[in-house]
Amino acid sequence: MPITLPSDLPAYAVLEREGVMVMGEDTAERQDIRRLRIGLLNLMPKKIQTETQFARLIGATPLQIDFQLIRMSEHESKNASAEHMESFYRPFSEVAATGEKFDGLIITGAPIEHLPFEEVTYWNELQQVMDWTQTHVHSTFGVCWGGMAMINHFHGVPKHLLSAKLFGCLRHQNLAPASPYLRGFSDDVLIPVSRWTEMKAAEVEAAGLSILIGSGEAGPCLVEDPAHRALYIFNHFEYDSGTLKEEYDRDVSTGSPINVPVNYFPNDDPTRQPLNRWRSHAHLLYGNWINEIYQSTPYDMARIGMA
Repeated sequence: MPITLPSDLPAYAVLEREGVMVMGEDTAERQDIRRLRIGLLNLMPKKIQTETQFARLIGATPLQIDFQLIRMSEHESKNASAEHMESFYRPFSEVAATGEKFDGLIITGAPIEHLPFEEVTYWNELQQVMDWTQTHVHSTFGVCWGGMAMINHFHGVPKHLLSAKLFGCLRHQNLAPASPYLRGFSDDVLIPVSRWTEMKAAEVEAAGLSILIGSGEAGPCLVEDPAHRALYIFNHFEYDSGTLKEEYDRDVSTGSPINVPVNYFPNDDPTRQPLNRWRSHAHLLYGNWINEIYQSTPYDMARIGMA
């Protein structure tokens, strides 16, 4: 079954060329089926790239997905056109006012790691979003900074600044092979990492949370929070093959201090084309998340968030 997207959303054409099943909203409305409603609260500056990355992953399952794009109400994007934001995004204030509910919500990362949470301009509204998920979203997936924000908000777990950027494709261990979210996972997983902060395993575990994927070098990666019906991932399965290269080239061009991303370019040679060695696990993780939502979400969406 396909993911439902507006036919003029840039991601629609990209995914159609890649062979991902996509369906226009008009066609989807004619089908007598209970679609899973998945929202994307997109905090990343490159809106179109991020939309496409997540739509690609959640659109690869056998289920029909109704994909909704959400933005912070007062924060204006500097990298996406006003027309794009007006055409495809709704502010959170509008979504909350309608009382509508979602089977799943993804909260993306944001390039503001260096700031304390409370200094982020939209932190108060994001706290409202996170509290709102407890009554209006069946399962929430916090990604990178978004995951750190959620685990801090719900459990007080702090993020810690690193002395150097964790940057590259790092080996991680499957610490919970029986978890339904890791169904089909290998024991050893390569995952793109790009961050200046970390969460410490001891503090995560002291909060009573389970680390599903972790690394001796990169720390916790995937954390389950059953009490809040949430997953937190601090690294980037959703990245395209060239995303780390784009970040590296950007920093080189601006003269920012940056190391070549480890285990990414063949022989760590940035003149060579990088190989994608995480794609299959990315599809597994998000496919497993969608499947778990499908198995447990109420058919009557009005019952989402009810104890």
